[in-house]
Amino acid sequence: MMGTPEQVYEGSVAAMLVGWVGYAVPFLFRKKPPKLGERKRDPRSNLGILIQSVSYALVWSLRRPLFTPLLPRFPTVSLGLAVISVILSFLSAGLVGWAVRVLGKQWSFTARLAEGHRLVTEGPYALMRHPIYAAMLGMLLVTAVAISHWMAIPPAILLFAAGTRIRIRSEESLLQEAFGQEFADYRRRVGAVLPRALRPAQEPEDL
Repeated sequence: MMGTPEQVYEGSVAAMLVGWVGYAVPFLFRKKPPKLGERKRDPRSNLGILIQSVSYALVWSLRRPLFTPLLPRFPTVSLGLAVISVILSFLSAGLVGWAVRVLGKQWSFTARLAEGHRLVTEGPYALMRHPIYAAMLGMLLVTAVAISHWMAIPPAILLFAAGTRIRIRSEESLLQEAFGQEFADYRRRVGAVLPRALRPAQEPEDL
């Protein structure tokens, strides 16, 4: 038994909170690697971070009453989205932990190249070039379904997409410069935020 609608909505809020804790843990408690010398940094990524932050502010601030359906006129759809959000919360937290572990000492908040930087293509990076952004998108949607007013969701997604595109272009310009054809081949093989199998093959992609 799935439980009453109220229990499902309560579960989606609880899963959201657990997901955010799971999302933060890999960053807060990862073993600090030796500091690497920096070769190059692209400050344009800071604008992308700011825009992404606004998208999160929208879903956290434009709220509906707790434990109520996202779409009151469509209770079945709302229940289905709540159940999906529970699954997505755990998937997103697991994905970010996997990605941070694989990146190791190369992880950075802003776009940069470190001394001895290598092109990471294993683990989740074999599925998508930016799995941490995929996890961020997952948690944005989880939060929206759990607590937000539905009107916050379209602008939040658009803002997140705009900020993520800026960050991807900033990071990938550095990678293209550093790794040339190796990165170009990787970019053709692997989707940016979604696995290539989920995207039309001919679609140009920053997301």
